[in-house]
Amino acid sequence: MYVTGLQFKNYRNLNDGIIEPSKNINVIYGNNAQGKTNILESLWLFCGGHSFRGAKENEFIKFGENFSRIKVKFYSQGREQEAEILYNGGKKEVTINGVKKHSSTSLIGKYTAVIFSPEDLNLVKRGPSARRRFIDSAICRERIQNAVIISKYNQTLTQRNALLKDIYKHPELRTMLEIWDENLCNLGSKLVFQRLKYIEKIIEYAKEYHNGISDKKEKLEIKYISTCSAKEGDSVEEIYEKFKKCLKNSVNDDCRTGFTNIGPQRDDFEIIINQKKAKVFASQGQQRSAVLSLKLAEAKVLSEMTGENPVILLDDVLSELDKKRQSFLLNKISDYQVFITCCDFEEDDYLKNGKKFFIEEGRIN
Repeated sequence: MYVTGLQFKNYRNLNDGIIEPSKNINVIYGNNAQGKTNILESLWLFCGGHSFRGAKENEFIKFGENFSRIKVKFYSQGREQEAEILYNGGKKEVTINGVKKHSSTSLIGKYTAVIFSPEDLNLVKRGPSARRRFIDSAICRERIQNAVIISKYNQTLTQRNALLKDIYKHPELRTMLEIWDENLCNLGSKLVFQRLKYIEKIIEYAKEYHNGISDKKEKLEIKYISTCSAKEGDSVEEIYEKFKKCLKNSVNDDCRTGFTNIGPQRDDFEIIINQKKAKVFASQGQQRSAVLSLKLAEAKVLSEMTGENPVILLDDVLSELDKKRQSFLLNKISDYQVFITCCDFEEDDYLKNGKKFFIEEGRIN
């Protein structure tokens, strides 16, 4: 798929208008705080309605205005399509091909994109919650049913934790844990299975991209860390039995702490470069290259799943990459429609079939 037009009305600091991007590479350049990332954010919102920067919906509306509208025209599933999101008075209205929808999640399967932003470096730098969000977001986009599993698992976990807190004052309630344990093991084993299966898919492509970016000088690995000892190749049934056993063994600790100590909500995965933990030993450039490789691998998996190449959005991706790594990156994504933001732009061969947009104080030229 590719975007053919993007229109803004009262969106953040951007001047009202329309841009018609190239099907290939689009470079958006200018000084900091001029609105470059706002363009990428608007394109990303059509993937599911949430900002990759964690912004609230009222922040999309330009100061002094009471509504904001963004509209995108795109080619997908063999035809031209159109979607619109209106933010008005605390409400959001989504229209797809002239038909109003309950939510922008209705675009899943029609409109696909992958985003790399500086915040994604938290995959390496911060705690396990960022990595769990990354993988869970990916498997939800792969299969809508995975979102249902995650939602039900979290509901069951919340109810079990509430019971654990009550057990501290009322020990006789401990026998009721079995009611929640069965559901927790059933849903949790399916979630861990999907995570492991996704990592198995993504790692091969990530290794390939990382070999190219690093000129084969660095070896990238991903290791899933399961609190119930689940491993790649395990069936759902095997993970279920492991989870059930670990849950039983940890029941005393759970009752003492008042929360569930094992399960997918406590799992993690490690990013390893040359047999060393990237979080501890990798340089800024190495960390950026590793995360970028994962993101490109995510795009590859999405392409195979949907039969459509997703749009690739790269926010400030070229900084801290040397010219050789930049060249490999831009050549490797030539089959995708790409939007890149940067401060300084030097015309190069890769833009022969692309477009450049200069932005200053929200004005796009």
